[in-house]
Amino acid sequence: MSRPRFLPDNFTLALITTVVIASLLPCRGPAASAFDGITTVAIALLFFLHGAKLSREAIVAGATHWRLHLLVLASTFIMFPIIGLILRPVFAPLVTPELYAGVLFLCVLPSTVQSSIAFTSIARGNVSAAVCSASASSFIGIFLTPLLANVIVNTQSAAHTSELDSIFKIVLQLLVPFIAGHLSRRWIGQWIERNKGVLKFVDQGSILLVVYTAFSEAVVEGLWHHVSPLALLMVVVLSCVLLAIALFMTSFTAKRLGFNRADQITIVFCGSKKSLAAGIPMAKVIFSSNAVGAVVLPLMLFHQIQLMTCAVLAQRWGARQQEASGTLASGSSRA
Repeated sequence: MSRPRFLPDNFTLALITTVVIASLLPCRGPAASAFDGITTVAIALLFFLHGAKLSREAIVAGATHWRLHLLVLASTFIMFPIIGLILRPVFAPLVTPELYAGVLFLCVLPSTVQSSIAFTSIARGNVSAAVCSASASSFIGIFLTPLLANVIVNTQSAAHTSELDSIFKIVLQLLVPFIAGHLSRRWIGQWIERNKGVLKFVDQGSILLVVYTAFSEAVVEGLWHHVSPLALLMVVVLSCVLLAIALFMTSFTAKRLGFNRADQITIVFCGSKKSLAAGIPMAKVIFSSNAVGAVVLPLMLFHQIQLMTCAVLAQRWGARQQEASGTLASGSSRA
């Protein structure tokens, strides 16, 4: 039987199920310590495999398009934090401090890699530039995200660690496995290309593990006693507003700066999205353990909203590009 259209994808259902299980059966004591250790290993394995998957040819192919990459990075690490700060006086009183700390945290996160490239491809954008731009955003975010988080995020929710400590922990947990994986690409790269399902399993599995451990900790600390349904609804509204502004600003700026249609598509999809895969592990390092569950909640909601919205845009823009190409081809044949 085919899935009804109103149902979300399998990973979204898995995320919801994980949150429900963590709410009803949170891990405690020795079990929590064991899950935390397993999660750390899973995250390291995830970034190791991502490093092995990324080819140097893809990096070189898009690296020369520096104007596009600068605009994407400015959208990701400058525009988003400014929007988050501008919206704070309006939305912060409507949600808890921890939830708005999560909103500001998602504003300083790097762009996604897989979905940005996939949507760019569907919409017939500049795929090689998307690979380079999204990868560069993810790499730079390892250093820039903790710095920005310590500047703009509510310090009551942040862990009592300095920017250098946060960067060191993130480098150790994410960058070192990534580099080790990339150096191992010559031996395992082909195997990973043949077994992409393994990377997907580790990718999604590690996120589910982090979500379970984070929400377990938050539930034990009384998360659902402090977060009301109205506050959750306002986070959804805020996520929609944030994404709408980001989509408009990236599209408007790309057009005004004279980028062609393919590059405009790349800028919109790479500059308006935020990474759940990188964000949740970073949250564990940057924020205190009892605040992680509430902090990652806005990121999880924004992630699903951006996927659904960008999927519709990608299909629509792809159809337009295909129609335009067909019209151009028919006109040339008549000539």
